[in-house]
Amino acid sequence: MKFKQLSALALALLLPLTALAEDMLAPALAPSRPKNVIIMIGDGMGPAYTTAYRYFKDNPDTEEVEQTVFDRLLVGMASTYPARVSGYVTDSAAAATALATGSKSYNGAISVDLQKQPLETIMERAKKRGLSTGVAVTCQVNHATPAAFLSHNESRKNYDEIAATYINTDADVLLGGGQKYFTAPMLEAFRNKGYQVINDFNLLQNVTQPKVLGLFADVQLPWAVDEPDAHRLSTMTNKALALLSQNPQGFVLMVEGSQIDWAGHDNDIVAAMGEMDEFAHAVEAVEQYVRSHPDTLMVVTADHNTGGMSIGRDGKYAWYPEVIKAVKASPETLAAKALADDNWLQLLADGLGFAIDDELKARFDHARMQGKDVLAQAIKHEIDLRSNTGWTTSGHTGVDVQVFATGPGAELFIGNQDNTDIANKLVSLLPKPKKATAASVPVPAPAPASAPVSAN
Repeated sequence: MKFKQLSALALALLLPLTALAEDMLAPALAPSRPKNVIIMIGDGMGPAYTTAYRYFKDNPDTEEVEQTVFDRLLVGMASTYPARVSGYVTDSAAAATALATGSKSYNGAISVDLQKQPLETIMERAKKRGLSTGVAVTCQVNHATPAAFLSHNESRKNYDEIAATYINTDADVLLGGGQKYFTAPMLEAFRNKGYQVINDFNLLQNVTQPKVLGLFADVQLPWAVDEPDAHRLSTMTNKALALLSQNPQGFVLMVEGSQIDWAGHDNDIVAAMGEMDEFAHAVEAVEQYVRSHPDTLMVVTADHNTGGMSIGRDGKYAWYPEVIKAVKASPETLAAKALADDNWLQLLADGLGFAIDDELKARFDHARMQGKDVLAQAIKHEIDLRSNTGWTTSGHTGVDVQVFATGPGAELFIGNQDNTDIANKLVSLLPKPKKATAASVPVPAPAPASAPVSAN
């Protein structure tokens, strides 16, 4: 009897300690609805890209194939088809329109419907609810994806028109390329509206307050592989987070690894892995931010797949990422240097990381006489052969893309969904609009977020 009583007493004493230990080990409770929403888009980043990146980063000296941040955060898949009028294969504009508005539209549409009427974007909704907004991209800031989050236009090709609307978006952070599209009067208008306007990437570190317009290239930023230590996208992402976090109401940020797509269009595996690596750095930066700010939701996806890349080709069961790792610059850059240097053959051999025999020298020499683009194409072809990388197209394909998420609300993105579902789920997680009360003083409606859609 005494033994039973002592056992019961010991159990009673241990239970609170066990519960305390569980509480200490459990993560801090996060809110069910996020205060901040971060949307990250790997442009053109189909499933083959994240798989190739895993093998590209793998340590060949270990038996295990190490996971990447994409493996760690994977939760689902998404279909990407545009409105029926454009078939099954989307372009970046229609895909970004779906991700920004929750509505399908035609290829080329910048957040307008089939009648070319504006569709409200998540950025516009966020602004109405008191949140800050921003974009950080490696293409020009008025390119298809950022444009669909910030503006409205019947055609993605109307770069000048789209850039002119940005003064009305009231976005707090605009970081990327695109200097050629912003005239001196336009930049002055931004300054008059309280924006810091910078075009030197090194000056970004000195920016401590929103609002900021940072245009760091004439069009797109340099290939990441050509500047391995610059980490431009992750630097812009961290700065955007620091600036937008100053709003106690929260923020919505869109980050795009834009040139994954451009590398895919070029069938350039070297540039593609360089862009994937920098996008992964940016995703890891946001993942760390979410860990220290449990009120933040991060959703990562692709707008579509580009290039039809295959890990293996020609019936050969192999892929050799070490060939890609050995290349010291983008084929485009290597070709440009080879055209400008009499010692081009040694320069190419050093840049490619493999010897050039007489047969390959003859092929490169013939390509060099035809100019930079042809030589770059020859270099890419040789890298593909040696790494056993395949491509099916220089355009987009219609395959589903992956969805990655962490933070409050991440469970909503588990499983199969459409790209419009991603947008609608994100909008559902925004703070609810404040209801007017009888005692409220009427407030004039805000100015439109962008200029009227062109009637051309």
